[in-house]
Parts: sequence; structure tokens; C-alpha cells
Amino acid sequence: MGTEVIAARAMNGLYIILDILFLLFLLGTLLWTRRFQAAIVGLLGGILYFIVDYGGFYCLLQTRVVNGADPLWFLLWLSMSYGFTNFVWIWLWLDRDKRALEWSLLIVSGWLTTALLSQNFGAGFPAISISRGTADYHGIMALMLFVGYAILCIHNIRRGPKEKIDIKWILATGVLVQFGWEFVLLITGIRNVSLQTLLVNSLLETNMGLPYLYFIHRTVNRRWREDLTRIST
Repeated sequence: MGTEVIAARAMNGLYIILDILFLLFLLGTLLWTRRFQAAIVGLLGGILYFIVDYGGFYCLLQTRVVNGADPLWFLLWLSMSYGFTNFVWIWLWLDRDKRALEWSLLIVSGWLTTALLSQNFGAGFPAISISRGTADYHGIMALMLFVGYAILCIHNIRRGPKEKIDIKWILATGVLVQFGWEFVLLITGIRNVSLQTLLVNSLLETNMGLPYLYFIHRTVNRRWREDLTRIST
């Protein structure tokens, strides 16, 4: 079918080891700089992605295919990898963190370095390939995206200028975080070469959750600071 988008990846076992080390480094940096909210949200995001990827895509819909690794443990790592980094990055952008550029560079350079090092030194490690079709659920994702952004748009239409939500910032965050990850996978040869996959996933897959995550972020930050100290009312 013309609407089917096949997201495929090929890597070796060294990539997983290096990525876990990077994730631990990123988590340690967040804790050291007292970005506790971002760290917690990242871990919860990884768990959410695992439920969706393993429970939904692999077990229920059977659209996820894993070759060369145990699906349970591989998808647990995969979900924690892009779930943790994506949610951390999104949360820091929603924070309007004053070091957003540095965090962005840290994450993207970590993805790039992990991928290239694994290609240079991973010849002796097992080869792993995965793929995922999207025809069964991209329509549902598009509906979730529409509902979320419709809520934001209607809010802004009804409210005055001072109460408007910055939809441009939310949209940019949702698109660019996924695009950054997809683009690194593409240029390092891990992702299959597909402009359709790059564009559709960037516009849809992470972006569909941004309106909802924005409201969660706003609710949390009315009560707690990023270091989890409570805001007095």
C-alpha cells in the first residue's frame, strides 16, 4: 500500500554497548546538574515506549520484526534509548532551559559518535536488524496529533494574546527532536534510506504527543521546580 512506511535499522552489538554507556553518562549529567524532572520524565518515557513497542507493535500488532537478538531485551534497550533521550530533550526544551543548545549538542553528538564508533570497531559483534511497518497505526497517530493540536488552537482562538500558548515552540520541539534522531540514523547508515520515513516520522511520531506533554509539563511546573523543590503558593 502507498501509505505504508517501513522503518528499518541495521546495527551491531557494539552499538548497544556504546549507547548504554552514553545513556548512563546523560543520566549522570542530568542528576549532577539537578535536572531531576527531566531525568524522571526520560525514564518514564522509556517505559512508555517499551509498552508501546514491545506490547503494542511486537506482541499485539506483530508489525515489529527483530533479527539477531532476543526481542524482549533488545526492545527494552531500544525503547529506553530513544525514549529516554527524546523525552529528556523535549522536557528541557519545554523548560526553556538556558542551556538548551548545550543539551541539544550533547545528545545529537552522542548519537552520532555512538553510531560511527560502532561501525568502526564493531565488526566482531553480532549483526542485528529490525523493521517496523506503520500501515496499521499511523492513521491513529495522525488522529491523536490532530486532537492535540486542535485543543491548542481552540485554546488560542478563545483566549486573549497574553494567555496564548506558544504553539510554534511546541511544534518545533515535536518535529525537530524526532528529525534529529531520524537524521543521525539516516546519515550513519543505521536507518534505511527513505525520505518518506524521515519526513513522516518527524512530523508524526513524536510530535503527536507534544500537546499532551505540554499540558503535563505545565501542570508539574506549577508545583515543582526542575530540581524537585516545591513551589510555595
